[in-house]
Amino acid sequence: MHQAWNAWGYVVIAAVLALPAAALVALLLAHVRSRRGHPAPRRTAVADVAVVAGTAPWIWMILTPGTLQLVHLVPLVDLADQITLMSPGAAFVQIAGNLLVFSALGAMLPVRSARFASLRAVAAVAAAASLTVEVLQYVLRLGRVSSVDDVILNAAGAVLAALVTRRWWARR
Repeated sequence: MHQAWNAWGYVVIAAVLALPAAALVALLLAHVRSRRGHPAPRRTAVADVAVVAGTAPWIWMILTPGTLQLVHLVPLVDLADQITLMSPGAAFVQIAGNLLVFSALGAMLPVRSARFASLRAVAAVAAAASLTVEVLQYVLRLGRVSSVDDVILNAAGAVLAALVTRRWWARR
């Protein structure tokens, strides 16, 4: 865990310091949408800002150059290697981190728009976003591991987060 903090602590600190600005942006966005007659100005403003604020730090971490350029295209092999070859703490950080990457997106997308008010839609959007990030890691030659298992975990995390917020969007 100490190694993870040394590698990514600055991202966490920057994300926490950005929260007051994010709250202000949500308030201003809600105000503008309200004046324009938007049907749900506060809910959509909070959802939009939460998606950006909750996803941007993870994307920052993912697109930071590393030292190991690999591609894993066979599902669950990379995940099995993480579980069996890494220390339990490192495996936990890696798996939990992948589950959290698009969790804000999964939690807020159905709250934001009825078009995405299904777990299937959330999974599709999160998988597409995750695939885009994995392809960018490879194409930009960032020295990162591009893995189909990351796409699976990212989409699963978004779906789990959508389940957490389901009571806010399922009734619409």
